[in-house]
Amino acid sequence: MGASGAGKTTLLRTLSDLPTAAGFSGCVTRPDRIGWMAQTDLLQPHLTVAANVALIDRLAGRRADPARILSLLEATGLDGFANRRPATLSGGQRQRVALARALMQAAPVLALDEPFSALDPATRARMQETARRALAGCSVLMVTHDPAEALRIADRILILSGGKVTEFPLPDAAPLRDLTEAGTLAALGRLNLAVQQ
Repeated sequence: MGASGAGKTTLLRTLSDLPTAAGFSGCVTRPDRIGWMAQTDLLQPHLTVAANVALIDRLAGRRADPARILSLLEATGLDGFANRRPATLSGGQRQRVALARALMQAAPVLALDEPFSALDPATRARMQETARRALAGCSVLMVTHDPAEALRIADRILILSGGKVTEFPLPDAAPLRDLTEAGTLAALGRLNLAVQQ
């Protein structure tokens, strides 16, 4: 988390070995494969939804598992959309296709840059739960501007500010935290203040 311009996306791009405008000197040790989901959906308009989900496998020369594609589309609430084109989808549906594509990668580390920002609150909550279950055992770095989202699903929260990273202490409850529970609500108030500093 952090204010706009704090370097959250730049950090994800650096860790994912993607080009950035920012200068960086140092060494980043990372696994060979890092999955990536950008702020924009980056869907290919000439491909179907299913082909967009399978795109990373195709580019890597692997055959995508059709059953896994359909399973991920169902998990993201897009069953029945496999043969549709991106132009026929809403912004939230497009973002869910991008999430399914990110989950399809099955990389040991996944970088998610505001993966739920285009979703309505009910769909956002469902996709948080879906992603949390699907990504069990995977290291995930996620950028969000939503303190409630971070508090609900994170194992750790880091705040970028002034070129420094600080860790925010989480309540004892395990993710997916109940945002109506008193301890979680108190932590949410503290997190909102911490992000604004």
